[in-house]
Amino acid sequence: MIGLLQTAGTLMGLSDNVWRRHSNPWSVYTRMFTALPLLLLAVWSRVWLGWWALLPVFLAVAWIWLNPRAFPEPARQDAWATRGVMGERIFLSHGAEIAAHHRRMATILSWLSVPGALVMVWGLVALWWEGAVFGMILTGLPKVWFVDRMVWVHDDWRRSGRPVPGFDRTDEGKMK
Repeated sequence: MIGLLQTAGTLMGLSDNVWRRHSNPWSVYTRMFTALPLLLLAVWSRVWLGWWALLPVFLAVAWIWLNPRAFPEPARQDAWATRGVMGERIFLSHGAEIAAHHRRMATILSWLSVPGALVMVWGLVALWWEGAVFGMILTGLPKVWFVDRMVWVHDDWRRSGRPVPGFDRTDEGKMK
């Protein structure tokens, strides 16, 4: 599971700078709660727009890519969303060193989003809006829980006195 998440991060071009910017709570919340609805609406727009629906699909995908880059680094690191992003960064870079119960739960939560995604896709294919929306909700809830688990990973990591990869810097003095 960690390998799949690392591949997704690589495809998104998540450098240390982008991770730090994405840790801004505005980035986390706007991505977490707008990405799937925008994508769902963009795909659904094929009903009204035909092939022109590719434009809103492109715009939704562009937003998903742009969002982690659109906000400045947060001034503080104590927000729930910020700690969640930092925990995900730790999880992806030091997965083998993370406690087994965190790895297991992250895998379970990742798999829990699959049935919702399948229902959402089926709803989009069959033009069953209730199924598409219900599937979107079922896909998003485990993601929120995953972020909460990553907060726990972050907090455990910090208590052990270890630096957060890409976040703890002394060169710029900004994120200590």
